[in-house]
Amino acid sequence: MEGSVDKLNLRRELNAARSRLSPEQLRANAVKVRETLLEQPWVQMAGLVACYWSTGSEPDTHGLVFALWKHGATVILPVLREDNDLDWAVYDGPGTLAPGRHGIMEPVDTRRGVEAIRTAALVIVPALAVDRRTGVRLGRGGGSYDRALARVGPNVPTVALLHDGELIDDVPQEPHDRHVRYVMTPSGLTSLM
Repeated sequence: MEGSVDKLNLRRELNAARSRLSPEQLRANAVKVRETLLEQPWVQMAGLVACYWSTGSEPDTHGLVFALWKHGATVILPVLREDNDLDWAVYDGPGTLAPGRHGIMEPVDTRRGVEAIRTAALVIVPALAVDRRTGVRLGRGGGSYDRALARVGPNVPTVALLHDGELIDDVPQEPHDRHVRYVMTPSGLTSLM
């Protein structure tokens, strides 16, 4: 139970810090993250990319998703199921999204199933923080991305998008928590392998 309390407190601190970021800073961060990520050869070569449609003060992915799609990648985005697991559907341009559960934008394309993430050559996930020593990510607490990451092969690049200051020394870890191989912040790409 102690780990859950620590996570709850850490989530509160991180969300409070994110709420203090100005719209201008959020936009500038999004450009830096998108441009640096798109420069990576392993991103450029990924044919199927699992990503997410950002909300609120998360590092913005809207331009990233569009750029990946325009450069020829097939981009799948999550569709939150009733059991909080993630189904996946193809993004086919800006007009192919509609509000889903909790108002989060989701593709209107045919659902591909929870296993669709297994075929992705690159997986980009949200996080509130990542432990710089272990790569364990701190999410919002629903476990959706931990379940999804459990389906991803060990050699597939998994990238958490963060704001500066969110790659930290100690994220409380529980047995179900999954790690990522990379962290992308406005300051640059960090390999955790």
